[in-house]
Amino acid sequence: MSASWTLAVTADYSEDDGSTIYGDIGLRTLAEHGIAWSRVGTEDGVLRPGELEGFDAVLLLSGARLGREQLEGVTTLRHVARFGAGFDSVDLDACDERGITVTNAPTGLRVPMAHTALTFLFALAHSLLPKDRLVREADWGRKAQYRGPGLDSATVGMIGLGGIGRETVRQLRALDLEVIAWNRSPRPEFCAEAGIEQLPFDEVIARSDYLIVTVAANQGTRHLIGARELAMMKDTAFLINIARGAVVDEPALVTALQEGTLAGAGLDVFEVEPLPAHSPLIELENVILTPHSLCWTADFARATGAEVLGEVIAMASGQRPRNIVNTPGGAGETS
Repeated sequence: MSASWTLAVTADYSEDDGSTIYGDIGLRTLAEHGIAWSRVGTEDGVLRPGELEGFDAVLLLSGARLGREQLEGVTTLRHVARFGAGFDSVDLDACDERGITVTNAPTGLRVPMAHTALTFLFALAHSLLPKDRLVREADWGRKAQYRGPGLDSATVGMIGLGGIGRETVRQLRALDLEVIAWNRSPRPEFCAEAGIEQLPFDEVIARSDYLIVTVAANQGTRHLIGARELAMMKDTAFLINIARGAVVDEPALVTALQEGTLAGAGLDVFEVEPLPAHSPLIELENVILTPHSLCWTADFARATGAEVLGEVIAMASGQRPRNIVNTPGGAGETS
């Protein structure tokens, strides 16, 4: 089949042979659907202006910025496909104005992301990192200092009941853990089904022994967890952020961790990524840090690759994608 649709793939996370940082996500199979793809470069995480002219679609494998500057003079682009759930790096208004459809691929990462939250939860509850260090440093005599708070009597608070949040709740409840939650809109049916309470924001913050943040990043959630909220948390509590770095006020978090008004944190995301080498977080022993990739597993890559390429194929064949996140041309096509 001759190519009738052209796809740009961000080069920072891909290679010419079709492999990506996630592994083989099936790029070479696109030719079977009449789709030709090639890599386009980025500079400091931003697509170069005009780089996308001549392409029908772009696949953002990373969080590369795509805004008005990158779309200036671009007349051919009809689709922006984001690998994964987050699309905060895309200027949706600019795409709306140009009639460009933006999609994400949220389904395949819901279970891996829930498992990411659980990984942090168990590691913090059992003081995994300090115990690992004791063995490496042949310092077994101090192991009684790191008993860990455990989970049997703990309350786990969820901030956000989107797809990832709901899956995380299911996993937590399967372990018979007590869960309370906040979401901007009511979720009575899900909460009843899961056997949890949906409570006011401040109450969830104050009651939680472990607070898991899964909300989407946007202007309304920037620094949703700030100095005020951190001061409301128990000094024995832990914060787990698997959403986006900007959802938590990082300097305020550092202060809380340094002063002992918060027991610890598990962070897969940061306000600046990669985390700068001079960040105070790196020196703190009560924090687990991972490079925005804890959910990266073979299952995650396989499922997310299939979903995002399915969206590309749907657009190329004139069908409606499943995961539209904007309103291209003001048509109201939201998912």
